[in-house]
Amino acid sequence: MTPFKKIVICGVGLIGGSFALALKKSGFKGKILGLERSPDILERAHALGIVDQTGLSQEETLRDADLIVLSVPVAQTGNALKMILPYWHDGLIVSDTGSTKTDVVAMARDVLGEKIAQFIPAHPIAGSEMNGPEAAVDDLFVGKKAVIAALPENSRADVERLADVWERCGAIIHHLTPENHDTVFATVSHMPHLLAYGLVDYVANHPKSDLFFQYAASGFRDFTRIAGSSPEMWRDITLANRKQLLVELDAYLKEIELIRDLVDKADGCGLEKIYTNAQEARMNWLNAIENPEKKKMN
Repeated sequence: MTPFKKIVICGVGLIGGSFALALKKSGFKGKILGLERSPDILERAHALGIVDQTGLSQEETLRDADLIVLSVPVAQTGNALKMILPYWHDGLIVSDTGSTKTDVVAMARDVLGEKIAQFIPAHPIAGSEMNGPEAAVDDLFVGKKAVIAALPENSRADVERLADVWERCGAIIHHLTPENHDTVFATVSHMPHLLAYGLVDYVANHPKSDLFFQYAASGFRDFTRIAGSSPEMWRDITLANRKQLLVELDAYLKEIELIRDLVDKADGCGLEKIYTNAQEARMNWLNAIENPEKKKMN
């Protein structure tokens, strides 16, 4: 398999920066460059060893790249692709790391037209509530899923090359269609973030907010950890996947209404049944899916 020689990462924060550090740790011999909104961010990334060089023009950075990874807020995908177009060539592969896929594919088709065959949507299932180059680590993707949502136009060889670089980062490759991806992650990723943000906002606006935060402990901290994530990024994700997210939210509200009714009726047996089912489902998930995949990496 032909190795990439020049990789450009648009957005060298947590995900993009960790991708670069992981590749370097794996022994990647090519050049890794970055593009950022702020020269200061790029300088910080260079100081941290994420990118190999700074002070280059956009043309110098993008020219002759054979892999470009867009690690930008999903709403910026179209603009990022327009920026790349003048430097497009036949051997180029472009991918992304966005948390939604159908909207990203729609933007890519609109901007790229017949060049869409060279765009391969992807989503590493890893993260942190921290942001910026300083949050990047070289083991973020170890034992984590990386979903490739390949398009019918993508060549098998290009998909395999992209999968190979993610495997070099320690990721376990999974494949979903863009549509299935968005249905799945509306439930297990996007809705949990929405709920965490909502709970913290509720407590922050409560008349007894100071008192509540004073006594908030591990349960509150663990449940709301992801509310420390980038508001800009999650605003875009929420709006990008709003159609599927609304479907899942409406279904979840029915579950909350059921639990509220059981609390109102002091129905301990009903509550315990739900809690037991949830506990068993979570343990089955950990034992049957999460833990075995981590063992594959050992």
